[in-house]
Amino acid sequence: MNPAMDFDTLRRAMADNYGQPEGPARNARAEQLLVEAEKLGIPLAVIEALGHQLKVYNYSSEKGKMFVPFARLLRMWDERPEDFDEYEIHSLHWVFKWMSAGMLDQPHVPLASIEKWLGEMEHRYRLAGHSERAVRSAEFSVAAHLGDLARAERAYGAWLAADRDTMADCHACELHGQGWWRSVRGSDGEALELWAPVLEGEYSCAHEPHTVLASSLLPLLRLGRVEEARAHHLRGFRLVRAMESMRGAYADHVEFCAVTGNEARALELLAERPAYFTDSGDPRSKLEFMAVVALLMDRLTALGLGEQTVPGPVGRVWTAAELAVHARGEALALAGRFDARNGTPYVSERARARMDRPALVDRLPLGVRSVRSAHAGRQAPIVVPAPLQAAQEAAARGGSAAAGLDALLAEARGLTARRSPDAVEAWAAVSSAAEGHELDVHDRAAIADHAAMGRGPQGIGLFLEAADLYAEAGDPGEALAARSRAAYVRALTGGTEEALATGAELREQVLALFGEGGTGVAQTASVLVGRARTLMHRVEEAESAQESAPPGGPGPRDDVLAVAEAAARELLALVEPHGADDVAIASRGAEAHAMLGELAARAGDGAAAVASLTLAVDGFVAAGLPWFAVEYDSRLAGIALHLGDPELAERSTRAALEHGGSHLEPAGQAQLQLRLAEILAARGQVGPAAEHALEAAHWADEAGEASTLGAWARHQLGGFLLRQGRWAEAAEILESALLDLTGEMHGDGAIVQTRWWLGDCLTELGEHRGAAEHWLRAADIARHWPEQRDHAMLAHLAAEALGHAGLTVEADRAYARAGDLWRELGNVDGLVRSLRARAWAAARTDENLDGARALMEAALRECASAVEGPAEAVGPSGTAPGAGADDEAVEAEDARRRMVAELGHTYRQFGDLVARSVPDDAEEAAARVAFEESLGHLDRAVAVFASLGDDVLDARTGAELAAGRLEADLGRPESAVARARAVLDACSRLDGDIAEARRAEAERLRELMERPQKA
Repeated sequence: MNPAMDFDTLRRAMADNYGQPEGPARNARAEQLLVEAEKLGIPLAVIEALGHQLKVYNYSSEKGKMFVPFARLLRMWDERPEDFDEYEIHSLHWVFKWMSAGMLDQPHVPLASIEKWLGEMEHRYRLAGHSERAVRSAEFSVAAHLGDLARAERAYGAWLAADRDTMADCHACELHGQGWWRSVRGSDGEALELWAPVLEGEYSCAHEPHTVLASSLLPLLRLGRVEEARAHHLRGFRLVRAMESMRGAYADHVEFCAVTGNEARALELLAERPAYFTDSGDPRSKLEFMAVVALLMDRLTALGLGEQTVPGPVGRVWTAAELAVHARGEALALAGRFDARNGTPYVSERARARMDRPALVDRLPLGVRSVRSAHAGRQAPIVVPAPLQAAQEAAARGGSAAAGLDALLAEARGLTARRSPDAVEAWAAVSSAAEGHELDVHDRAAIADHAAMGRGPQGIGLFLEAADLYAEAGDPGEALAARSRAAYVRALTGGTEEALATGAELREQVLALFGEGGTGVAQTASVLVGRARTLMHRVEEAESAQESAPPGGPGPRDDVLAVAEAAARELLALVEPHGADDVAIASRGAEAHAMLGELAARAGDGAAAVASLTLAVDGFVAAGLPWFAVEYDSRLAGIALHLGDPELAERSTRAALEHGGSHLEPAGQAQLQLRLAEILAARGQVGPAAEHALEAAHWADEAGEASTLGAWARHQLGGFLLRQGRWAEAAEILESALLDLTGEMHGDGAIVQTRWWLGDCLTELGEHRGAAEHWLRAADIARHWPEQRDHAMLAHLAAEALGHAGLTVEADRAYARAGDLWRELGNVDGLVRSLRARAWAAARTDENLDGARALMEAALRECASAVEGPAEAVGPSGTAPGAGADDEAVEAEDARRRMVAELGHTYRQFGDLVARSVPDDAEEAAARVAFEESLGHLDRAVAVFASLGDDVLDARTGAELAAGRLEADLGRPESAVARARAVLDACSRLDGDIAEARRAEAERLRELMERPQKA
């Protein structure tokens, strides 16, 4: 049988339990600790254990259990108030507010009991001398829940008018409630103004800004501030994810995803919290959650995904349509129970409004990984020209099939003449509508010709079929053009030589035909462009062959380039005189310029490449074919980057996005957005870069490339957000990127950098254990790299994080690992800092300081050795070399001065370590010995800093003041005053805040030491 705890052990156990994650396990432990408290026979122990129970129940899904311990506490207070200490008296009155809210959340508690409780709370607060502010806040909550708007407004006004006292909720919680009410009343802008101090970090508490971030999502969307809404979702969800008691705020984040086109993300959130579907201890938050589930499932069903399997209550498999019915029924049943208790329909009305809420934003990329849903295409629809759409509708009506077919034919011919990408679909529509009808031979040829496009090797036969039909239709030039297209496809599938032979024959034939007037410029250009494209393909093949050939071997590249250039110039010479008024001919001229630009780039003539590609882009745009310019805009951007012209690179990439418009495939969108992001980041425009990286991640997901291009985009986006100090958002994005980053696809460097950034983010967020884990895992990858600086730095960062997390032993091991690496690298700065950190850790666990002293002494030896090492690089006086010295000598002197400074810092820290190791209850003699030792180290630090002049005056004056405080502790007021005056004299040479801080501290020390003498 385990012995009973003593009171101190009980208190430590309760403190430890309160630090555990919210949930049933913590609640069960609180119940066990109450049993232990009752064994002690100490009333205050039972009071504290009951208070502990109340706290853990309140911050869990079992809020309904609060009433029993509170009733017992209240009875104990009424019977023996003298058993309560000051803290427990305050706590008892504080949790009156929890009881009020808790009763509202439980529909089985009668309304009369709630109103009676309000009166009881007001009475007891008045007796205790408290302001009525908390009472009026509780009354407001009751009235707002009932839908009694007039009473709610009166109570709201009285709440704000009453004085704040120790019973008032914290500023953060009060502002949340006030803003929530303004939003409910339709004043989203006022709500956000009220919430601003919480969102900006001025006020916070255990559950804020968690709930404010969640509550702000829909108001921000309604105001059109979508970027802020996205940021609040990413930042806020991290805060509520692990907190079981925050089901209502969690529901707000699911709702946000459901109304912004992020249904897949919403499903992922549901899957993380299966218990939320069934936990019944807090009916009000369950109602909120189930209403949002119904909203999401109805949206999925409306999008045609009703049969999709979705997360739901355990015990069976749910489809979206099934869960929609179940969730709506659950929500309305709960709302009905509240309304029956309240005597109003208000809760049900609000629940129905929430379940039926329409989408607020069609598409809001979040940046985190998202599974591409079946309806993703809605975000990049195929644009069907209005006349074609009308023709399709006409063809679908039985009585006007012929008229519909004629319209389809007219539109298809027009799109072909304009070289529109929609021509392929238009001719496919003609083919479908023409079943049972006899078409003109030329139209049948066009159907086959367009059907071949985009089919790769399978299209060769269709091109040849089209050629035969064109010939049958009396159009020999178009027949030759179709054969040229077939030859080019054959080249792309490994038959380059055969294609070139065919292309040469077709060229001779079409030029002869053109000379006889048997075909036009457009058809002749089509044949020539086919041959030129084949020659360009041969250039690529020749380059590949030359790259894989042994060094120094001859290559055919120059000859191939010359032949291809001649073909492009021949094409250009043909079309330039005729392209002004003909789209097809103008486009051939633009393509010829594009070929010349590509050839110039391959030949290493960047300026000529830019000139020709610019002509190509301008030509396509002037011809009304901007979508054809996208490839060359992108190529221009790449060349511009190579030439060191970021402005042209940015312009060209933006132009590619603009020219591509709705015709750009998602993968193309992703690639261009990511390139623009990287260009902008390199130019220091990190904010805009993040916006484009966000778009890149979204389009990569839409393209089905979430694990490849999407992961890289998220990696970049996380880095950009980190550079802006948006730690929580960056962490969410980077964690999402890690799901898909692999060494094989993205390289180990990307994984290490992502984990490095994540460690930085988590450190800023106070999540030191998580930061250490990421840095250690990154270090394990970097340990295999030839250059070990990153490995050492990551090990050092991990050690710091482990220390902040209170894992002293683990931190020491990591510092030792980092120190060994710094030593191998010859980086004395890093080695010394790791030794000092280990010394501080040892001081916390080594009562006699032997280990800590040994480590500090090792750090001093390393500093001294490094200071002496580069002496030959400096002048005899120890100062920097003269103006004629080379850069290496200057760098050596800088390094020596840095190490002298590190020596000073090490003496300073050695002194601080010894002084702080003296316990409060130490005997005077032992304390004096330690303080004298510490003062010796500080004197050495001051002397070392003084040798470096005013460059380290901040460090020198800090050490001087620390020494002055020790002089005071040793009973030497004159020495302490002398040190204070020395610091005051130096303050004129310090800057800004540092000078003010040093001056204030020195004045305090001087006044403290002089006051007894004046007396």
